[in-house]
Amino acid sequence: MPNYDYECQKCGERFEVFQSMNDAKLTDCPQQACEVQVKRLLGTGGGIIFKGAGFYQTDYRSSSYQAGAKAENSSGKTESATVAPAAAPKAKAE
Repeated sequence: MPNYDYECQKCGERFEVFQSMNDAKLTDCPQQACEVQVKRLLGTGGGIIFKGAGFYQTDYRSSSYQAGAKAENSSGKTESATVAPAAAPKAKAE
């Protein structure tokens, strides 16, 4: 359920209400002394957060593919290539 921002037309009171999308818009200011209509403001909305398995292409791979990928990764870790650093050029002495 989303949060909706409202603002009173008279006193300028801003407030946020957590309500269902099916609920009717609020019409009255929550201040007891002020009984003017409120206006619902446009909000930026909340970000969507995907949690859990099933959101990536690799989550749907077959078990045989995953076993092959795991074997490939484990064999690649045992072979390590060492690269010698490049020698610095010698300066000419005049």
